[in-house]
Amino acid sequence: MSASAESIEMAKVAALAADDKLATDVVVLDVSEQLVITDCFVIASAPNERQVNAIVDNVEEKLREAGHKPVRREGTREGRWALLDYVDIVVHIQHNDERNFYALERLWRDCPAVPVDGIETPATPAADDDAQVEGTTE
Repeated sequence: MSASAESIEMAKVAALAADDKLATDVVVLDVSEQLVITDCFVIASAPNERQVNAIVDNVEEKLREAGHKPVRREGTREGRWALLDYVDIVVHIQHNDERNFYALERLWRDCPAVPVDGIETPATPAADDDAQVEGTTE
């Protein structure tokens, strides 16, 4: 089973809203094959707390305009890793340091990326690391 059309549309709205506020490495992952609790993750990052919060505000505003309200929001006060849970999608806005440390793309590397028109899908560091590991000899 793959993500529903509505979930993918919500994720695209969130991704474009993040991109509008200059989020970096914006990616949408279809996690529906791996998780039963949500269909998509939207992951984006920013270099400072103020920008993380600006991205969060814009994502919430654009999704509210589209008729969606988060059922849960966490981490918005600290501005290091904000999580917006819309049930069908979960939006992660992370400070660059947290993004590099927790490497969500690596954890969910088996999940396909969902293309979003207007956003270039970043090269995943996890794929680069795997290539390096596979090329090594023991």
